[in-house]
Amino acid sequence: MLLLKNLAYTIVVPSTVVIYLPCLLVSEQSASTGILLFISLLLFLLGGAGYSWCVWSFAIFGQGTPAPFDAPTQLVVRGLYHYTRNPMYGSILTLLFGWIALFPSLRLFLYGLSLGLCIHLFVLLYEEPQLQKVFGTSYDEYRIQVGRWVPLISRER
Repeated sequence: MLLLKNLAYTIVVPSTVVIYLPCLLVSEQSASTGILLFISLLLFLLGGAGYSWCVWSFAIFGQGTPAPFDAPTQLVVRGLYHYTRNPMYGSILTLLFGWIALFPSLRLFLYGLSLGLCIHLFVLLYEEPQLQKVFGTSYDEYRIQVGRWVPLISRER
């Protein structure tokens, strides 16, 4: 059942944000070739693998989904979450960077900036306060040890 919920959420939300909407924005544009094509494929591979790993971690270790209304019941600090607190969002943005490399356009770039800002505000205003409320001191300790977006190299874990 958890697998189906994760699959359904992925099809509805992330797929809309990083597949359907970018396709609409570049529907009349031709794709890049050469090095930009290679870079886009690499970004798609990294972003897709990262997102899949995060969903798997949520399901296996957190017993939940990426959906805020069906979030993990356990704080997930394994896998990519050992290095950064928001690898799923980072993976989604990596997928979007793949689109930007494949179809360089100002419209797609501005969409990416807007999406990044919305994600950042969501993390600051909703997600982090909610995680602190639900997981308390264990989340506080995790926040000290793991960077929000960039891994903290200098701190011991």
